[in-house]
Amino acid sequence: MGSSVRNLPALFRGLNVKEACQKMSFSVSAAVKSEILVDSHGSKKVVTLNRPKALNALNLNMVREFYPKLQEWNSSADVDLVILKGSGDKAFCAGGDVLAVVRSYKDAQEGKDCTMHKDFFREEYILNHLIGTFNKQYVCLIDGIVMGGGCGLSVNGRFRVATEKTMLAMPETALGLFPDVGGSYFLSRLKGNLGMYLALTGYRLLGADAFHAGLASHFVESSELPKLEKELVNLKDVNENSVDEVIRSFEPKKIPEFSLSKHLTQIRDAFGARSVEDILSTLEKDGSDWAKKQIATLGKMSPTSLKVTNRQINEGARMNYTKIFTMEYRLTQRFLADKDFHEGCRAILIDKDRNPKWSPATLAEVKDSVVDHYFSPLPNNADLKL
Repeated sequence: MGSSVRNLPALFRGLNVKEACQKMSFSVSAAVKSEILVDSHGSKKVVTLNRPKALNALNLNMVREFYPKLQEWNSSADVDLVILKGSGDKAFCAGGDVLAVVRSYKDAQEGKDCTMHKDFFREEYILNHLIGTFNKQYVCLIDGIVMGGGCGLSVNGRFRVATEKTMLAMPETALGLFPDVGGSYFLSRLKGNLGMYLALTGYRLLGADAFHAGLASHFVESSELPKLEKELVNLKDVNENSVDEVIRSFEPKKIPEFSLSKHLTQIRDAFGARSVEDILSTLEKDGSDWAKKQIATLGKMSPTSLKVTNRQINEGARMNYTKIFTMEYRLTQRFLADKDFHEGCRAILIDKDRNPKWSPATLAEVKDSVVDHYFSPLPNNADLKL
């Protein structure tokens, strides 16, 4: 991407990077307390997600604060390292502000002038893509909860440092959505069909599990993070190897074992099946208590989400990094126009009865033509272009 502004939201195209960054920063209301804090230490930038009461959940203001800063640093010879962390002691980032997205979509359907449901995903994915192609060293301290949008801010980057407090998950199929923010790319490239398993079931990985799975690059005890940050900030010769060496110097002698290790063969065999129906059939043949638990878990998820996610991960494995965001943006707009995402948000986030009524209610009712439509280009040239 370099210093090109072609990846800026359309509103800012035609400006140079500095002008665009200033305009984007100005667009964030001054009355709102900054939700992206930046501490500068020479050529090092320490960025803090600052919504601790909301578990640092990512909203559009935060995207619009962070993106122009990161874009500027990407093209600046005066910056060589960015560290990203969350405020408070509970979460790195607990996901995206999906309720605001759903409200915006409903308002737009009622004729109100609302575009946030389009803007959020579009600009979030542009940010995710920049993180994944960032040409400086990028270190995320994923201490605490990391879900959905938090994975987009971290897993797309080069260094992801998990701790014993980390809980990482992509739980979108329970919301009637799909694991986005680059999940098509990084989940599809995990070994042994682990990515398909995590995508469909939303299984929660603890810190050492995230490391063993490959979603975290390193594991460090939470109490060591302040010292690690100080060492990185004081690092003189900054490059990929030197940053890696510093982080490794803080790793414990013994990292807890992978809690899924005894099920990896089952995951490989079952979740390597081509379709969701075949996955369930393989689990039924397995017949173990673990397999029965997976069947029960999948039975709670949106059937449409399961089928779309299964295809998303399979297709993502063959796509390049840029194209997966175009695909994911199509999927978000199609899910917004359908029932299950709204119903999932109601059941899980609003009423919290955890009893969604999916439509269609069964896998058999989700026709291939419907799944095909989710992946087809958006009308009126509305696809995300990177």
